[in-house]
Amino acid sequence: MTDHLKLRPHKVMRDDRADGSILLKSGYPLGDVARCTGDWLHHWANLTPDAVFLAERSGAGWRHVTFAETLEATRAIASHLLARGLGVQTPILVLSGNGIDHGLLTLAAQYVGVPTVPVAEQYSLIPAAHARLAYVAQLVKPALVFTADAKAYSAALALDCLKGLEVIASDPAGSGATSFDGLLTPVEADVDIAHRRVGPETVAKILLTSGSTSDPKGVVTTQRMMCTNQAQLAAAYPFVQARTPRMVDWLPWNHVFGGSMSFNLMLSNGGSLYIDDGKPAKGLFDRTVENLGLVSSTISLNVPVGFAQLVTALRADDAFCRTYFSDLDMIFYAGASLPQQTWTALEDLAKKSDRGMPLITSGWGLTETAPGALLNHQPARAAGMIGVPVAGLDAKLVPEDGSRFEIRVRGDNVLASYLDNPAKTKAAFDEEGFFISGDAVSFVDPTDPSRGLRFEARISEDFKLMTGTWVRAAALRLDILGCLSPLAADVIITGHDREAVGVLIVPNMDAIVSDGHQVSVEDGVLSGASLEHDIAARLRAYSTAKTTGSAGRITCAMCLAEPPSMGEGEITAKGNINFARLLQRRSELVTRLYDPKDSARISI
Repeated sequence: MTDHLKLRPHKVMRDDRADGSILLKSGYPLGDVARCTGDWLHHWANLTPDAVFLAERSGAGWRHVTFAETLEATRAIASHLLARGLGVQTPILVLSGNGIDHGLLTLAAQYVGVPTVPVAEQYSLIPAAHARLAYVAQLVKPALVFTADAKAYSAALALDCLKGLEVIASDPAGSGATSFDGLLTPVEADVDIAHRRVGPETVAKILLTSGSTSDPKGVVTTQRMMCTNQAQLAAAYPFVQARTPRMVDWLPWNHVFGGSMSFNLMLSNGGSLYIDDGKPAKGLFDRTVENLGLVSSTISLNVPVGFAQLVTALRADDAFCRTYFSDLDMIFYAGASLPQQTWTALEDLAKKSDRGMPLITSGWGLTETAPGALLNHQPARAAGMIGVPVAGLDAKLVPEDGSRFEIRVRGDNVLASYLDNPAKTKAAFDEEGFFISGDAVSFVDPTDPSRGLRFEARISEDFKLMTGTWVRAAALRLDILGCLSPLAADVIITGHDREAVGVLIVPNMDAIVSDGHQVSVEDGVLSGASLEHDIAARLRAYSTAKTTGSAGRITCAMCLAEPPSMGEGEITAKGNINFARLLQRRSELVTRLYDPKDSARISI
């Protein structure tokens, strides 16, 4: 299945404690951990100076930056940061998305101990989300602002929270911003001295949590956290060091998955990161397909919705399918559970290639864990497995109910504190110093911990019906998404303190139209006789085949006409739905959902 890969079987040490908790540790040692990201850069600039590190689209091809060029630019930019008096207390706020200039600035700041704060592009580009940007600026107190395009981000740059700050832009466009190109010529500064002072505890960046339950928290991310995590990834996946990795990747750098895992995976292993300027969104995914068709990746990272769209494109184009699988070692999904039909489709498509089956896998982690804490590094038969603890990490499973446990973690890749928030920091750790994740997991096989763990739910998403019956909303949501695919882009499970479970549907309009459904919009609800009949039939079939009790039976449904709004806090910076906020803002629709007389309600 994955004979061409060098894989390590799971090896787990288990300690059952008297209080019912279980400690899990990896049986593998943690390898050498770099002092800082600058050490990786120096290593590869010396060993493979002409190898491509970063690339971005330029016309019909790519603009490339080698490791040697990256080191030269990093040191030049760092000299300008030092000349401006920047240091650990004067972070740089990054407004725009992934790009070579963004990457070079990030490395330069880390090289001399200046934190960067990358934020979601939407905070700047969507006026309704400017309040989030203002909150972040007040929290981190930046001394400098970077954007790729001063004109495109002009509305955000004009906000009171950023007034008086120097703006550096790749394209100043007559805005008065400082040109990024001017930073590529070094000035007099003690770059070497500043770099030698950078160590494991130096703050590398401040990443914002999703803010799904409260205002975003600033995760103080140190060099130790990032460097430890790359050593942990290498211990789990030896093939990333066995041959030079290569990725075409869109995952946003304001998020830990893209900005820490993807970026540093290439930097630490001398790999090439081709920056994908597409994404799995309407009007943008064709660009991703084009980019993937130009460069064959050895590692493919994505979110489940991205892989679902990729499957459609691969099925439609045999040549593209051959290119995608021609050099592929690993398919890694994160951010949510991969639907089994997507997993099976990827396996079926891979079997047609000459390369052999890649490792299709996942893991578990958080912004606070830099991010990988659990990794599945042996072949699995199905989606949903998150693996075992990485080397050098202690995982504690605290019994919740039945076969479920809350997972807590402790190790050098785990944060020490949130930015200027001692109360949240104190509440985040238990009496033994384990970070309290709030996530529930279960054993794949309770008698064999080496089989790994399965993600169950965010504990905070579960709720009780009026009968006292628990509804496992996260797991149910995935089931219903599969049941309603592709008509539903997402679903929100309802029923807290009510008698029955319902569902609000975020429609996939492209799929609905292509299926021939005629729909109309009235009072915030999408309606149509054939669509409602289709949804009702699917949910009835699901209830008959899959469920036995009230906790898993959907009794009513309704299609939202207005998509979730980032400006209103219904969408997080990671692109996930903030369920609590959406249900609060649309409480009137929830009331209508449970009204048997409402004509827009779909009764199941």
